[in-house]
Amino acid sequence: MDTQAPDLWQRINAVFDFDLIWRSLPALFDGLLLTIELVAISLVIGLIIAVPLAIMRASGKTWLSAPIYAYTYFFRGTPLLVQIFLIYYGLGQFHWIKTTILWDFFREGYWCCLLAFVLNTAAYVTEIFRGAIQAVPHGEVEAAKACGMSWGLRYRRIILPRALQLVLPAYSNEVIFMLQASSLASVVTLMDLTGVARVIIARTFAPYEIFITIAIIYLAITYLIAWGFRRFEWRLTHHLRDRPTVSAIRRGEAAEPAVEIPTPTPLNR
Repeated sequence: MDTQAPDLWQRINAVFDFDLIWRSLPALFDGLLLTIELVAISLVIGLIIAVPLAIMRASGKTWLSAPIYAYTYFFRGTPLLVQIFLIYYGLGQFHWIKTTILWDFFREGYWCCLLAFVLNTAAYVTEIFRGAIQAVPHGEVEAAKACGMSWGLRYRRIILPRALQLVLPAYSNEVIFMLQASSLASVVTLMDLTGVARVIIARTFAPYEIFITIAIIYLAITYLIAWGFRRFEWRLTHHLRDRPTVSAIRRGEAAEPAVEIPTPTPLNR
């Protein structure tokens, strides 16, 4: 047994260069910081844009919802990589853009990639929130109207808080998707996690070690995101769970099963 363990370790070390992985961790960590920065900024700005667009999309007024539908249809119906290329390479074809202050931003891959991420996630989140708003029980909205609540007050007190409870499962999928899609930033020369990995592989010709390492990093972050959303959803909806009454506890009877909150079906990508 004692001789087999070193032999096994030598065989593993012959396949995977663990020293290379250890030496590459600082550079990969720098790329991870850029990945987190891109994802966080795009998600925050995209959410700020998506909520008012979702309200207009769910308004039922064609002149409000039609332009937003066209926007969401385009960005949900085309690959994110194509959108990045259109912004990064396409905008440079217009001479008038090069003569304005906008060119200071669009000539940088960082801003082009960030803009593509924001527009893409805003389109998906708009439809997710639109579905959640329309899934709010009609009786709750009518009860708010009967209490004399104005349109704005109904949205602040009834519709949006209820929609937030319904939207969390689908929105967590969108956050995870944006994390995974951030690897496309490397195609416009950004040194994110995947970009740094590609540079290391080009220098060392060791793709397995590096790609497996960043895959583990992505998996770990995905797990943390999913766990965080589960915890947040549990805290947000804990008051909706059925609790046993005092008499049921004394009799040793189990409580009725909690009513399951309906959630909108996540949009297919």
